[in-house]
Amino acid sequence: MRSSPPSRGDLTPELLQTSQWTDELLHGAGIPVHDIPFVTVGGGIGSFVTLDYLRVYGVPTGSLRVLSNIDTPWETYEYLTRVSQIPRPERIRSDSSSRPDNLWGFPSYALEEAWRDKSLRHLRQVATEPIFDDYWTPRAGTVFQNLEREAKRISYWDMLVKGQVRMVRRRVGGGYFTVLTPPEGLSATRRVAFRSRYVHLAIGYPGLRFLPDLQDFRERYQDYHHVVNAYERHEHVYETLKTRPGVVVVRGGGIVASRVLQRLMDDREKYGLQTQILHIFRTFVTGSHGPGVFMRRRGGDGWAYQGFNYPKSVWGGQLKAQMRKLDGEDRAKLYKNMGGTNTPRRRRWQQQMAKGRRENWYHAFQGVVDKVEPSPDNRLVSHVRSDDGQLRQYASDFIIDCTGLEADITEHRVLADLLQHSGAGRNPLGRLEVERHFEVKGTASGDGALYASGAATLGGYFPGVDTFLGLQIAAQEIADDLARRGFCKKLGPLRSTSQWLKWARNKAI
Repeated sequence: MRSSPPSRGDLTPELLQTSQWTDELLHGAGIPVHDIPFVTVGGGIGSFVTLDYLRVYGVPTGSLRVLSNIDTPWETYEYLTRVSQIPRPERIRSDSSSRPDNLWGFPSYALEEAWRDKSLRHLRQVATEPIFDDYWTPRAGTVFQNLEREAKRISYWDMLVKGQVRMVRRRVGGGYFTVLTPPEGLSATRRVAFRSRYVHLAIGYPGLRFLPDLQDFRERYQDYHHVVNAYERHEHVYETLKTRPGVVVVRGGGIVASRVLQRLMDDREKYGLQTQILHIFRTFVTGSHGPGVFMRRRGGDGWAYQGFNYPKSVWGGQLKAQMRKLDGEDRAKLYKNMGGTNTPRRRRWQQQMAKGRRENWYHAFQGVVDKVEPSPDNRLVSHVRSDDGQLRQYASDFIIDCTGLEADITEHRVLADLLQHSGAGRNPLGRLEVERHFEVKGTASGDGALYASGAATLGGYFPGVDTFLGLQIAAQEIADDLARRGFCKKLGPLRSTSQWLKWARNKAI
């Protein structure tokens, strides 16, 4: 017996328990349904890049919608870069030609900055990287400004529907229903649904989690001021250190740890501070490491060095071709060989760390933290077990967790529902298993298709998914597959050229 529909149009127990929905079920629940051929869920850079490709391929805005709880595609990314000490004037970790606002990659960011600054310095660095100079990377502000320009050009905000996506379910007869909870007061019903032939998920990371000992400390002592994550607002740490000498424990060995260290060292130098830095590595790298001859990367002083997230060949070389042929444990093994925590080797903070070691205010060591507890004088005591088995105690005023541990995909409500009700499975790394064209395996519904790109698909046939260029490659694979299905036309050389000319003149599509 069906339950009575809620007065404001909400999910009924029958809908929640049924894996494939009929139109009548939604009608009976009082949930209004909107017909849109293609829906992308997320609203971040992954959604934006996919929409950008489809608009360039010729799909009108009336056939596309992006469902999101953020106002701009770069909002979440800018927040994360800013709190992890990469404000707009600073440079991010991305290649010069990886432009999420420009699917052709020309002109590159370096060429754009060279033209704007009337200087050949940027092009000279690109030409000599990484042997004679650091890898050239764009400023965060340059990326965001260009994303805004392209968003206006493709009429992004005409396609945006604000709200929180609750779930995606297969539709009896083909296609999908995507359920959205609109902002309070903007809808007469609690939920609305979008009936689509195609759905794309680009929801980013399912969530971040603390190291167990730090999570235990925060929950036990309700102290969210002295123990912070680098991906949350923690400017108060740097401001406090400007007022008095202090000791900071930094944990982690990736790009965020290097940025936090540089901020601490920049402030020390700029304001004449007396900050002491204790840097704890779980794995302390002492030199070049990795399997074989061609898979080795540089390392030293605790760090594993690599210009970008992965070797460049994963985006269009031998590693990309090799990965597309692998399944199961073979694929997981290759990911392990070329992955791991790493950071670019920047000359500036290498010099700062060397100075810190000489002057005895920067101390890096390997260890596993058993627990953190408060001291009688309101400081933090880290109990660290070193590689020789000895347990030592280190007192500090703040702890900054830069490990960036990621939650399981089931921590995200949409992904958890997908695994339970829509036939989706996990890849060898535990994320969503997708086909080579980024359709989520096992989720086909009639002539409809469900796609996914970004961090949720790491571990698939294409490694560099969580990068600008990786999102573009995924978007092109998806757009080409949609063209094969008849949703849009293929992007041939003539249309590509004409569309690039429109992009160059900033002419609206």
